[in-house]
Amino acid sequence: MAYQHILFAADFADEALRVGERAKDIAHKYGARLSLIHVIEDVNISLGGGYELLPVLPDLPDEALLGEARKTLDEMAHRLGTEDAEQWVVSAPSTKEGILDAARAHGVDLIVVGSHGRHGLALLLGSTANAVLHGAPCDVLAVRI
Repeated sequence: MAYQHILFAADFADEALRVGERAKDIAHKYGARLSLIHVIEDVNISLGGGYELLPVLPDLPDEALLGEARKTLDEMAHRLGTEDAEQWVVSAPSTKEGILDAARAHGVDLIVVGSHGRHGLALLLGSTANAVLHGAPCDVLAVRI
């Protein structure tokens, strides 16, 4: 199979550049389009009865978070030598949903994601990599970190 559109899901961990290099190499090998995505998870807090005495939480600086993420993703693209790649910073209820929604919307045929490996089933892949693998409309490459 010749991949045509590869999506690198960047999490900004120290090892993320290694994952990005793998995505870049595969894109180069197949002459595929490369896109980079970073997902900021929505933080929705609803407090029920009995919590009225807690201090009111300030609104999260959504635009500041998005702006900082865009800057960091752009710096990562520069370090990878992929400045021409599309870059998406999205806000979603979960990282998995943000990655999968983008993959479906943009016709991605390979998602490249880092695998941190934590506990339980996540020992094999990492919780986000595992979730993406099981919901993806396309191939997924989990790069071991």
